[in-house]
Amino acid sequence: MANVYGKYVLHTEHLRWRRFMRLPGEEESGGMGPSVIYMVIGVSAFILIILFLVFQNNNRKSSGSEYLKEVQKQQEEEAALELAEASQEEEEEKPKLRAEDLDFWDMYPVEGEEAALEETADGVAEKTGEKSSYKEKAQKEQEEQRRKEEEKQNNPATDGKHTLIMNRNGEEEWVLISPYLTKNTIDFTKIEDKAGLKRYMENGRKTSYVGVDISKHTGKVNFTGIKAAGVDYVMIRLGSRGYSTGQISLDENFKENMEGAIEAELDIGIYFYSQAVSPEEAIQEANFVMQNLEPYRAHVNYPIAFDMEFVSNDKSRIEGLSREDKTNVTATFAEGIKVAGYVPMIYGDKEWLLKEIDLTKLQNYDVWLSQEEDIPDYPYLYTMWQYDTDSVLNGIDGGADLNICFVNYSER
Repeated sequence: MANVYGKYVLHTEHLRWRRFMRLPGEEESGGMGPSVIYMVIGVSAFILIILFLVFQNNNRKSSGSEYLKEVQKQQEEEAALELAEASQEEEEEKPKLRAEDLDFWDMYPVEGEEAALEETADGVAEKTGEKSSYKEKAQKEQEEQRRKEEEKQNNPATDGKHTLIMNRNGEEEWVLISPYLTKNTIDFTKIEDKAGLKRYMENGRKTSYVGVDISKHTGKVNFTGIKAAGVDYVMIRLGSRGYSTGQISLDENFKENMEGAIEAELDIGIYFYSQAVSPEEAIQEANFVMQNLEPYRAHVNYPIAFDMEFVSNDKSRIEGLSREDKTNVTATFAEGIKVAGYVPMIYGDKEWLLKEIDLTKLQNYDVWLSQEEDIPDYPYLYTMWQYDTDSVLNGIDGGADLNICFVNYSER
């Protein structure tokens, strides 16, 4: 039994082995073999893969198409938006015509509007009139301003080109200021008045010099007294020519005054009262001065002034001289003094200097101005100023002629 059973087992195992270990091409009777099943599964898997790939490809194409459509749609919307904006801009640029802009709408105003229209027209006319009135007023103001400017420019009192003089006949006259002459630059705020004597102060130091001019009309002079009073120099009259006779004479007090000034150690200048009517007479006067100064030459360190002027209450020899004549006489005398080695100077008041002589031909000579004012308005340069002709001064019994000099001639 055991063998039989063993054979059976072996047979059974053999059959089981044979069932699972068939050779290719063998089929089990009664159904499909495993190879067929595997093949079907493989083919099905392959078909599914193919279908999946096709489906994916279609999805991609569909997505790409939709994307393109979306882009195209967006571009179309943007183009439409730009077109709409352009149309809106054109509409805005076009004038908007309103119903009230059309004349025919108001061709037949309703009742009651006519009065309103008239009132509106009157209001417009009134406003127009106000504007016109304002414009006319502005034009009138401009014209008035222009007229004032012209008057100012043409008015010698305000144009800055003229200076006022008082003629000896009492009449005022505006004289044109020459642009060719050196102007006065004295700062009168620096002038101090102490006991009637003017001093020019700079940085607390006196830079001017006090002087008096004297002649026989002054009387007896105490030179020590005037020096103690603050006088630095004297201008002594040497002589004069008679305004009617034409005779030259020495001042009666000349020698006494010279000696007194020298003894008091005052600086000394000279002046001569001229009535010369020709250059020849001017030379004669200059020579007369030189001769009488010879003994005192070393003591004369201030200028020698030429004093020509009209006589107050009488006619003088020079009445008939022209401005050119008086200028030539003055220049001749001054040149004679200069040649002799002295400093020439021209004396005169404002009227004389501006009207009676031509200063443009006398610019090489210093000026001694006579003007009794707190601040003289003489426009040109001068180095000596006679500011008082009747002052009280210690050392002089009568009225003293006071002067201030802005140049120290003694150091020249």
